[in-house]
Amino acid sequence: MTIAIHVKDLTRRFGDLVAVDQISFDIEQGEIFGLLGPNGAGKTTTLSMLSTTLEPTSGTATVMGIDISKDQDGVRKAIGIVFQDQSLDEELTAWENMDFHGRLYRIPKEIRLQRIDELLKLVELTDRRKDIVKTFSGGMRRRLEIARGLLHHPAVLFLDEPTLGLDPQTRNHLWEYIETLAREKNITIILTTHYMEEADRLCNRIAIIDHGKIIALDTPARLKDSIGGDVVTIQSTDTARITTVLAAPWINRMETHDSEVILSLKNAEQHLSTIVTRLNEEKIPITSISVHKPTLEDVFLSFTGKTIREQDMNKRDSMRMHFRMMRH
Repeated sequence: MTIAIHVKDLTRRFGDLVAVDQISFDIEQGEIFGLLGPNGAGKTTTLSMLSTTLEPTSGTATVMGIDISKDQDGVRKAIGIVFQDQSLDEELTAWENMDFHGRLYRIPKEIRLQRIDELLKLVELTDRRKDIVKTFSGGMRRRLEIARGLLHHPAVLFLDEPTLGLDPQTRNHLWEYIETLAREKNITIILTTHYMEEADRLCNRIAIIDHGKIIALDTPARLKDSIGGDVVTIQSTDTARITTVLAAPWINRMETHDSEVILSLKNAEQHLSTIVTRLNEEKIPITSISVHKPTLEDVFLSFTGKTIREQDMNKRDSMRMHFRMMRH
C-alpha cells in the first residue's frame, strides 16, 4: 500500500473562526477520496492547504511524500487542481489554454503537443480545440479544466466541487471521466462535494466533514451499514407519542426530525404492518410512511442531527451574522 496523501492534525484558523479543526487521514495511491459536507464545512480550505495555496495554522501533511509547508514547489509539480472558480482564459481557444498551461510547467514542446492532443481527445473536445472558450457550455469548460490539470501528468488531482451547477446528464458524463482517470491512469483523486449521489458513486472512501471536523470516515457501503438496517420515515403531527409507542428491541435507532420520526431497523418490510397497527391503535395520525435503503443523507443526518441542506442554511446564517458583527 502506497500512501499518496498523509494528513495529521491539520488546522486552519481565520481569527476566531476555526475552519479546519485538527483533521487526520491517509489516502492511498489510485484512490478516489471524498470530502463530503455542507458549504462552509472546511472542504475547500482543506484542499487549499494540501495544494499549498493556503498555509496551515498548525498540523502537518505530505503529498507524495513531499511536505506541504517545507517544499511547496515540489507539491505543486506533483498535483493538478480544478477549483470551483473557473480559471480558464475565455478569450483563448481550448488548445491555447492547454498550450499556455504546458509552457508554465516548462513541458518540452514535442511532449506538450502530444499530451494536448491526447487529453483533448480524452475529454471529447478535439473538434472544439480551435474554438474560443467563452463559447463553451459549463460542462465543456469543466472538462477542459480537468484536461488542463492533467497536462503535466500529476500523481494527485484535486477536484473542488467538480460538477457544481451542471445539469444531471453532464454531471454523469464527468463522473465517468473521473472514474476512468483513477482506474486507467492510477491517479489519486481527492474531491470535495455536497452531492450525496456524487460521493456515493465515485468515492472509494468518504470523510464526512462538518464544522471543520471529520465526523465519520469509511467506504460508502460501511457508512450506510453503520445506521443499522433499512430506514423507515413516518410523517405525523404527533411525533412525540410515536417514539414512546414504537419503543421495541427490533428498532436499532429512532430519531425525531421536524415533523418526521426516522427509524433504523433490519428487514423493515416485515415490521411495517406492526408499526402501522400500533400507531392506529393509539390513534396517532400518519401523514405518510416510507421505507428505503440507507443513503449518505441518512448517514449525515444520523451523525449531525440535521440534513446537509439545513447545515448549508445554518452556515450561511452564521456567516451573515459574522460579517454583521465585523461591520459593527
